[in-house]
Amino acid sequence: MTIIVFLVTIFVTMAIGVPVAFALMFCGVVLMQWLGIFNSSILSQQMIQGANTFTLLAIPFFLLAGELMNAGGLSKRIVDFAIACVGHIRGGLGLVAIIAAVIMASLSGSAAADSAALASILIPMMREAGYHVPRAAGLMAAGGIIAPVIPPSIAFIIFGVAANVSITGLFLGGVVPGILMALTLVVIWIIVARKEKVAVLPRVPMSGRLRATGRATWALVMPVIVLGGIRLGIFTPTEAAVVAATYALLVGLFIYRELKIRDLYAVFLNAAKVTSVVLFLVAAALVTSWLITRANIPGEISQFLAPVIDRPRLLMLLIVLLVLLVGTALDLAPTILILTPVLMPLIIQAGIDPVYFGVIFVMANCIGLLTPPVGVVLNVVSGVARVPFGQVVVGVTPFLLGQIALLFLLVLVPQIVTVPLEWLR
Repeated sequence: MTIIVFLVTIFVTMAIGVPVAFALMFCGVVLMQWLGIFNSSILSQQMIQGANTFTLLAIPFFLLAGELMNAGGLSKRIVDFAIACVGHIRGGLGLVAIIAAVIMASLSGSAAADSAALASILIPMMREAGYHVPRAAGLMAAGGIIAPVIPPSIAFIIFGVAANVSITGLFLGGVVPGILMALTLVVIWIIVARKEKVAVLPRVPMSGRLRATGRATWALVMPVIVLGGIRLGIFTPTEAAVVAATYALLVGLFIYRELKIRDLYAVFLNAAKVTSVVLFLVAAALVTSWLITRANIPGEISQFLAPVIDRPRLLMLLIVLLVLLVGTALDLAPTILILTPVLMPLIIQAGIDPVYFGVIFVMANCIGLLTPPVGVVLNVVSGVARVPFGQVVVGVTPFLLGQIALLFLLVLVPQIVTVPLEWLR
């Protein structure tokens, strides 16, 4: 009965338009009343304790790094570098989008921000060259969801805090799946775009490629510093976020000189606004998480799923299908925060590697960003590219199906994730 109270409360409040964070707080109040332990001071204390975590400091700094990267010219130089390398190939601008998406993913960790940056730079060029614009917009959206999988990832930080799982392990575990997501997009793009009659950019001579590489070097070095520092144990993921933000600030101000002192207020303000939304959501969700544990909801679900507990692949498959279904209605962070405390006890009981589960779980949530009717990334690309939402949905469909197929492959063959993870560890 407690499960029904929880589900009805959370979905009814969100269905009537209550913001997710307030819906989670209201759900916490209802659960406390149901359990007979309501105390307003407990509610406020759990929220403060939930947000008062050193690890969560990584979120504002990685968000700030993304804002500084876009304002300081790092994103533009990454795109210019990719154009110099593959822009002359037929369909090359699509390959540029994928390459740039991977590089930018290793800098910011935000799907919406990366998709918006790519679409604003490349969609006008692809429209002028004669590409099918809805398909191009779908590619930008599909490339954007690589960002929360390739480290540094805000989604991994949120999951790591909610599940008490090593964030460094999650970062390392996301490298190979993120690269495979990009390769999947390359294959599908080559298939769907081969018949398009588009203008091909002139081949950039070797001297031009070297110049583009030189201009992009400072941007390309940033993920090496961040990931290398984490891998070598020089700094923690939280400290890496500070390093990334500081690096982006200095490069934008003093090397590329596209970031001006007068721009900093707007950059910091935008990062602060997004941070406040994310951290308030985390704080509200951790109250619900504590009450879910207190009400023994995972135990009740465990009894329901007892027949598949000893079959890890089947359990993972059912969880992935659940996450994909929930992802059609919820954004990335709320889904992680709501489902993690419910699912983690099952994962531990089934003997599944928590890091492997976290990678697959976040990847499934990222794919949910491409599924209507909500499709947060689809809405972002639709607005930036000025393409109707319905057309973007049609354009993203082949890429969405490819990413889902890859996700199922990683569930059926977990060694694709776990073997490289052990090597990186």
